[in-house]
Amino acid sequence: MWVTLGFLLCCCGAASAQTQSAPAATEAPFIVPARPTVSNPAEFQKPGVLQLESGYNANFHASGVSSEQDTPIAIRFAASSSVLLEADVDAVISQTATGQQRATGFGDCQFGIQTVLLHERQTSPGVALAYYIKGPTASSANGLGTGRVDHNFIALVSKTVDKTTLDLNAICLVAGRTSRNGHASSGQGAFAVSEALTKRFGVQGEISGFSRNDEQRGAMVGLSVATYQVSERLVLDAGVRFGLTHGAPSSGFVAGMTVGVSDLYRKKR
Repeated sequence: MWVTLGFLLCCCGAASAQTQSAPAATEAPFIVPARPTVSNPAEFQKPGVLQLESGYNANFHASGVSSEQDTPIAIRFAASSSVLLEADVDAVISQTATGQQRATGFGDCQFGIQTVLLHERQTSPGVALAYYIKGPTASSANGLGTGRVDHNFIALVSKTVDKTTLDLNAICLVAGRTSRNGHASSGQGAFAVSEALTKRFGVQGEISGFSRNDEQRGAMVGLSVATYQVSERLVLDAGVRFGLTHGAPSSGFVAGMTVGVSDLYRKKR
């Protein structure tokens, strides 16, 4: 993780000149959680803020897998109001294939960059593009990963109306084949609705899915989440996941938090 943090801080120096670019319509919050939904918001936290997300996922009774658990960690750094740098890792992943013993180990890692094309206005949504590359650090021999490099190209659209926020992501996944050399492409999508019930409590609902890719079957999944904002720098979340199509995990549980670690652009007094 410290290597990843160093990478982000180095990028910070290269991107700091962009912090004076055209401002968004409204000042960004100190943190903007991207978890636990599949979809990410088109816009993100205040420029200079280093945001840490961590959590726990459990899925049960998927096709060929009776149970799977992982502990995702994401570091998101807003280099400017228009550029986000991200590094993700499944610190620990544990999986039990049907009829086999449990396998546990380190998961895959992922690095990405997101750029805002249009900041959200009162009459128009925020629009962004993102690219992520997966490093195959999970053991393919133990069935914890594919052992192949994947590429994700994402279009993101977000709009807030009163206390309701809509996030729509369209994804093109170019994944390394496990059956032979080369890559296979597939489409993915996610649509989330977030509602602020009070100043601190909120709820989220999402439907996400992906088409068949190489040997992986397509599936659709639903997610229902409750959130609690402890402070400007901390948001907690917990919810349930449920399969909508055959082969998807029949049930699951998510929980985690989003923390604003530091404002690296804050002026010293």
